[in-house]
Amino acid sequence: MSGPVDLAFDPWDPAFVADPYPAYAELRARGRVVRYEPTDQWLVPHHADVSALLRDRRLGRTYQHRFSHEEFGRSEPPAAHEPFRTLNDHGMLDLEPPDHTRIRRLVSKAFTPRTVERLKPYVRGLADELVGGLVRDGGGDLLTDVAEPLPVAVIAEMLGIPEADRGQLRPWSAAICGMYELNPAEDTAARAVRASVEFSEYLRELIAERRRRPGDDLISGLIAAHDEDDRLTEQEMISTAVLLLNAGHEATVNATVNDWWALFRNPAQLAALRADHSLIPTAIEELMRYDTPLQLFERWVLDDIEIDGTVIPRGAEIAMLFGSANHDPAVFPDPTRLDLARADNPHISFSAGIHYCIGAPLARLELTASMTALLNRAPTLALAKDPARKPNFVIRGLEGLSVEVR
Repeated sequence: MSGPVDLAFDPWDPAFVADPYPAYAELRARGRVVRYEPTDQWLVPHHADVSALLRDRRLGRTYQHRFSHEEFGRSEPPAAHEPFRTLNDHGMLDLEPPDHTRIRRLVSKAFTPRTVERLKPYVRGLADELVGGLVRDGGGDLLTDVAEPLPVAVIAEMLGIPEADRGQLRPWSAAICGMYELNPAEDTAARAVRASVEFSEYLRELIAERRRRPGDDLISGLIAAHDEDDRLTEQEMISTAVLLLNAGHEATVNATVNDWWALFRNPAQLAALRADHSLIPTAIEELMRYDTPLQLFERWVLDDIEIDGTVIPRGAEIAMLFGSANHDPAVFPDPTRLDLARADNPHISFSAGIHYCIGAPLARLELTASMTALLNRAPTLALAKDPARKPNFVIRGLEGLSVEVR
C-alpha cells in the first residue's frame, strides 16, 4: 500500500525523532508494508516480516555483485561522493557473498567467545576507572565521560590504534555515519567524504607500519592472513577497520545513554535494578529493545518479492524498521512498558541473518561492564537536566546526558 499524506512517519520532524513509537504503531496498523515517497522506500514495520526479510537472500545490502547501476534502474552515485563510496562499499556490511563470506570468516576470528572472555578484565577495569572519575567529579556528562571512551578504547585496542591517535576516531566516525541517515544533505555528504579521505589515509599509514612491525592486534592479523581464499586487499582492510571502529562503538555509545535516559524516566524499574543486580542481563536486552539505537536498516530488492499481496519489484529499496519491530505487540506484550525482567525478548537490535552484528557479544560485555560499574560505584546517580535528542533518526542517540552523584 502507499503511504498517505497524513502518515505520522516523518524522520525530519523533531517531535517524531524524540518519540517515533506512536507513529510506528500507526504504521503497523496500516499494514505489513507501506510505500514512503519522500525516501523512495518501502517501510516494513512488523517484527515477523523484518525478521524474515533479514534472512531473505532475494534482498541484499548491495546489488553491484549482480547488476550495474543502469541494469538496476539506479543512477550512478555523485562523483564527489566517491571517497565515501569506496570506503563504504568495500566493508563487509555492504557486501554480499562470496566477498562478504571471505571477509567475515577472517574477521570473526577476533570476536570468538574465547577472545571476548579474554577481554573481560580489561573492559571491566576500564569501565570502573571511567565511572570512578565521574564519581570523583560529583557527576558530569555520561556520554563523554563513560559512554564514548569505553567502546572506543576497546575496539581501538583490538585493532592496534595507538592511544595518542584515538581522539580522531569519534569525529571521523560521526561524520561518516551522517551518510546513513535518510536523504543526507550535501554538507553532511561533504563532511563524510572529508572524513573518509582522512580516515583512509591514516589507516593506510598504520597498515604500512604494521607490515614493517607486526603486533598482537587485528590489523596485523589481517595482514598476516596467508590463505589466498581469505586474503584481503588493502582497501578491504581499510574499509573493514573503519567498519569495526564505527560499528564497534557507535551502537554501544548510543545504547548507553539511551538506556540511562530510559531508566531515569522509569524510576521504579531503576530502583528494582539497584536492589537486584542479577537483573542486569535481562535489563541490557530490554533496554536495547525499548529504545533501539539503530532504528532502520535498508536492503535492495534483487528479485521481486511479495508482502501481503503487494509485489515489491527488483530495484526497489526496503527500509526495515527495527524500532517498530521491537515494539510489535504481536511479539512483545505491552511493548511500551519498560520491563527489566522481560525474559522472552527476541529483539532484533543486532540484526539477523548473514549480517548479524559480529560484535554483539563485545557490545553486551561493554554495556554490562558500564552498567555494573555505575550501579556499584554511583548508586545515587541522578539526572542533572533533561537531555537534548540528536536530530538523527536512523542512528538514535542523545547530544549528552548530564548526571550528578548525590
